[in-house]
Amino acid sequence: MGKTLVAYFSASGVTKAVAERIAEVSNSDVYEIKSEIPYTQADLDWRDKTSRSSFEMQNPSSRPAITDKVNNIKQYDRIFIGFPIWWYVAPTIINTFLESYDFSGKTIILFATSGGSGFGKTAEKLTDSVSTDTKIIEGKLFNGSLSNQDIKEWIDSIG
Repeated sequence: MGKTLVAYFSASGVTKAVAERIAEVSNSDVYEIKSEIPYTQADLDWRDKTSRSSFEMQNPSSRPAITDKVNNIKQYDRIFIGFPIWWYVAPTIINTFLESYDFSGKTIILFATSGGSGFGKTAEKLTDSVSTDTKIIEGKLFNGSLSNQDIKEWIDSIG
């Protein structure tokens, strides 16, 4: 098996903490998906229908620009991709990330953080952003504290 990458987008730091633990437990490389224009607290106010995140999520073709790219994505066979759940799906910056590379023949395992909502149709909504021979697995939703053993057991269950 080739190398594993843990890529994540984190608006508030919660997903970052989970991603770093997954990378540590799985002995994987880690990459932060950063927006070219950082999100402010006002941008993230989901109650404000005019906020940046609300606008992006109401527009399925929105593709926020990212700052840089993963060096040599071809070396990775398995990629964990993490993000907070926004409006029951992944933020559109995840589509930007997926559409920036050729993931043909690779396995993508999703993980997310959320205050209460589930994955919804996240995996289904992301399939159009990758080639047809990319395998996307709806992974795990992390809502609270977790131990390294919990993460290890989850990763082992994936294979």
